[in-house]
Amino acid sequence: MSIKLFDHNRAAYDSALAMLRLSGKAVIIHPTGTGKSFIGFKLAEEHPKDRVLWLSPSEYIVKTQLENLKKESGAELKNITFITYIRLMLMDKDEISALSPDWIIMDEFHRCGAEKWSGGVDSLLAAYPKCPILGLSATNVRYLDGQRDMAAELFDGNIASEMTLGEAIVRGILLKPKYVVALYDYEDQLNSYQKKISMAKNTELRNTNQRKLDALRRSLDSADGIDEILYKHITDKRGKYIVFCSSVEDVVSLRKLARQWFWKIDDEPHIYSVYSYFDESDDEFRAFKADDSGHIKLLYCVDMLNEGVHVDNISGVILCRLTVSPTVYKQQIGRALSASKTNEAVIFDFVNNFKNLCSVSSLEQEVRDAAESLRTAGMEKYIVTDGFTVVDEVRDSVELFRDLEGTLNVSWEEYFELARQYCERNGNIDIPVSYRTDEGVALGQWLCMQKMIRRGKAAGLLTPERISKLDSIGICWETPSESRWGALYAHAAEYYAEHGDLNVKTSYKSPDGYELGSKICDLRKIRKRRGSGGMLTEEHIRLLDEMGMLWAAKSSWDKYFPAAKRYHAEHGDLNVPNAYVTEDGLKLGEWISRCRRGALELSASQRSKLELMGFDQSGRDAAWDRHYNEIKEFYRQNGHLNISYKYQTADGFKLGQWLGKQRRLRKSGELPESRVRRLSEIGMV
Repeated sequence: MSIKLFDHNRAAYDSALAMLRLSGKAVIIHPTGTGKSFIGFKLAEEHPKDRVLWLSPSEYIVKTQLENLKKESGAELKNITFITYIRLMLMDKDEISALSPDWIIMDEFHRCGAEKWSGGVDSLLAAYPKCPILGLSATNVRYLDGQRDMAAELFDGNIASEMTLGEAIVRGILLKPKYVVALYDYEDQLNSYQKKISMAKNTELRNTNQRKLDALRRSLDSADGIDEILYKHITDKRGKYIVFCSSVEDVVSLRKLARQWFWKIDDEPHIYSVYSYFDESDDEFRAFKADDSGHIKLLYCVDMLNEGVHVDNISGVILCRLTVSPTVYKQQIGRALSASKTNEAVIFDFVNNFKNLCSVSSLEQEVRDAAESLRTAGMEKYIVTDGFTVVDEVRDSVELFRDLEGTLNVSWEEYFELARQYCERNGNIDIPVSYRTDEGVALGQWLCMQKMIRRGKAAGLLTPERISKLDSIGICWETPSESRWGALYAHAAEYYAEHGDLNVKTSYKSPDGYELGSKICDLRKIRKRRGSGGMLTEEHIRLLDEMGMLWAAKSSWDKYFPAAKRYHAEHGDLNVPNAYVTEDGLKLGEWISRCRRGALELSASQRSKLELMGFDQSGRDAAWDRHYNEIKEFYRQNGHLNISYKYQTADGFKLGQWLGKQRRLRKSGELPESRVRRLSEIGMV
């Protein structure tokens, strides 16, 4: 049974194949739940005689993906070798040499930036520099590693298809969820606030903050309990739910709360646990997936299901893990969403991430941005929804939390002073998001938050004075994508100033080594693929248009036909060897071969021009036969083949040159004996 792809994955697959043929590298960045792995499986299915090497973070992920493949399509692919990144890291040169892949697929490729894993990947790519590589992931950015862009580092920015979680929801690829915000564990935080208030020396400030804390306690006490919130919003009382925890200890403590939380729904919930490094978790996971009982099913997990593993029929997820990584946050949400689901999932956010960079507000903004981007690109027909339901059970409490955070914790000025000192020590302000000072102050998160506030992606106060202060220590307000655009535009403007256009050869590099030609080529692909959005906005298009940007690169016909004419003038035909390359580097033999195979679409006029020079789309044998018949006719009329090298027939065929070529081919042993015999029969000397 053939693997069938969803429309969005079929488009991504076709785009990736085209990019792999052009550059040998391509990545697909689609959110969790959209079926990325099936794109890789389709590649293996359509190349059954090729060896496909599939790299994955864990055997667990591979096992689940293969189960899903067999369930959805019945396919069993025999030409894939699965290896984990850890296994690859431990392989020596001989073992890597024995792999001999025709294709490499790097699943969750953003993980290749890890210090230890990257060594194995580097060794593999060095051993097979010409092997095409396809990358699959929900993100290309390592947020806690200086926001490194692994699509740029490993794949030279060759993004065949990119889609955010917001866009997948807007387009209806993933059903919009019901998002419920609540808090379950706040006593430690309240006690921490109480301790800070009690230590305050300013009586007025101490009393003010005590009133705020008391108000917060009352707000939390009056809010519905977790049991009531779950009962109110869980509609599938027999469904399967994943509970994300921060640690093994959290799993133990939260499991003890299960009956307290779910007693209104089911007094005997079925409870399972999985951990990323426990072998026995495999049985638990299998049992959870197979459980079709009339009870509610709860899977408590640590790290296991953040990425790669998708479970069918998940009714919702419960977030009990604080995270500063947007990648992990979206992966956890994605466990409840799937391109094959027909029922709305529910997401319970019991930590609300109100102190972190990723929360429901960021997801709501991403959905709005996706809808606006599609409208701007004239693709409004793809918009299925432009929002989803958010039920905030603790809105007042969260606002009080934030108020206390602002008065009790490190002030803006204190954060800035720490940033200034960092700059003084290191000579820059390129602080990783995960960076904390020796005292434990999350300086990296704070700095990232300032950038998000200025871009309107987060709430907060950033006055002109504060912006000026951050400017004084060299903050870069741009995102990595904006920085890449800035570099590209600067080099394009420099080229335009010198040449008066942007007709840049793909191989062109700027004096400082910047690969402007390939970047311009990438922009053409991006616009052709999506119109606008991401790195290429409408404003970017306008700026490039002002410099005469050619969005359709010069056609291959314009480049190769003059070379074909020169070859015909010299050789008398277009029987160009496949490996033939002109003096200026054009692969003419390959181009002629593509024309003959129909891989290049030729107009009737273009085909006619080639045929006048002896081109025959049916193959070289037909062209040779046609020329042979002309020679045979000359022999019939004249009784010999004693012809000058410059001799041409009345219709312009260079008969003398063609005969000379046959003699050279006979001498070098390249002329088949059947042709030698046929020429000898009509008096060939």
